[in-house]
Amino acid sequence: MDITGRPSQEIYDVVGIGFGPSNMSLAIALEEHEASSPQHPIKAHFFERQPTFGWHRNMLLPSTTMQISFLKDLVTFRNPTSRYGFISFLHASDRLVQFVNNQDFFPTRQEFHQYLEWAAADLSDRVTYGAEVTSIRPRTGADAETPDLLEIEVRGSDGTTSVVTARNVAISTGLVPRLPEGMTAGERVWHSSEFLSRFNAQDPRGLKSVAVVGAGQSAAEITRFLYDSLPHAEVSAIMPSYGYSIADDTPFANQVFDPSAVDEYYFGTERARDSFWRYHRNTNYSVVDADVIRALYQRSYDEQVRGSQRLHFRNLTRVAEVEQTGDATRVVLHSQLDDKTTELAVDAIVFATGYDGVDPARLLGDFDQNFLRDKAGRHQVTRDYRLVAASGLTCGVYLQGGTEHTHGLTSALLSNIAIRSGEIADSIVLRRTEQELGSSVKVARSAA
Repeated sequence: MDITGRPSQEIYDVVGIGFGPSNMSLAIALEEHEASSPQHPIKAHFFERQPTFGWHRNMLLPSTTMQISFLKDLVTFRNPTSRYGFISFLHASDRLVQFVNNQDFFPTRQEFHQYLEWAAADLSDRVTYGAEVTSIRPRTGADAETPDLLEIEVRGSDGTTSVVTARNVAISTGLVPRLPEGMTAGERVWHSSEFLSRFNAQDPRGLKSVAVVGAGQSAAEITRFLYDSLPHAEVSAIMPSYGYSIADDTPFANQVFDPSAVDEYYFGTERARDSFWRYHRNTNYSVVDADVIRALYQRSYDEQVRGSQRLHFRNLTRVAEVEQTGDATRVVLHSQLDDKTTELAVDAIVFATGYDGVDPARLLGDFDQNFLRDKAGRHQVTRDYRLVAASGLTCGVYLQGGTEHTHGLTSALLSNIAIRSGEIADSIVLRRTEQELGSSVKVARSAA
């Protein structure tokens, strides 16, 4: 038996690495294909290194809302009648009428997480938690004349490793928290990805001076949360820009997240791709929703009216150094306004400075040499999100994320998740059918 509890010789059509929303959506697309074509089932299994399902748990701040419509869930854009849609979740939770009465397209982040947990629970037989994929390699040996199968090495929660075999893999390992160069996380230095866990472990009375670094949505939300949760504390918002910039969520701008925009980007010219980023980067990157901006400004204005200030906006400022000594944390700030440095003593500093994508080469190792890269050193990717092979590989390595350079702004976002997963599922099914037909032709010819 392998780590999934199935016969070790079983060959999967696809193994998914990671079980966040992207691969959850793929699992649903494959299940619904199987329901429509039971005579051609797709064998799939997913591995998730977390012990249980969780999605950005440390940013489930009170009253924070999703930045996309509830209709951009795991399935609706691909299959509006799916039982895995957000509306089905509301009905199962006996909350559909109340949600409609609320008249809001944007559920709270906590409620959307509940939806994802609900869907994940129904897919539990397809995923192994507490299991980390450590490498992907082509199957070798006397019975492997062509590299049409992949071996996926998995380390379980008990430290033991096993190998499963698949025709394809779908990599969806999420993003890696990014700290500015020279900064190291610690007891008093946090990244936003660990915020709530770190904050809840503290005695709030000991947090008398806190700082938040960044100018995006997470930075603004954490700043508001700290100000409201610590009425005794000085709160400093340190940002490289001159204040927060608003996220453009108007209808025409939001079209860059439409499924059709992926084709426009993928098949477009270099000039067209550059225009996507130049004109519409402000739909998602380093921007903040208008209601959060106004809420913070209102708090600042109220302080001016009262004549007391504990919310400080340090604009056009960067962190030059952080020194941790026991419980004391000294932050050196460099202002671009006057080119001067100042020091700030804090009890905690939060870096809401974004994430980096995970290069699939980390899992592929030497096998990565079989896949082509562009002039900038980035992986070449087919329209169906598959790495372009340099040789006659028939196995497929699909990417769920990390394809912004080929597929545009939606690659790491929820907006196009249902359509993308459906396209990957269709590709896996089509390519398996083609391989089966090819094998049948070979057998027929040899028999003749």
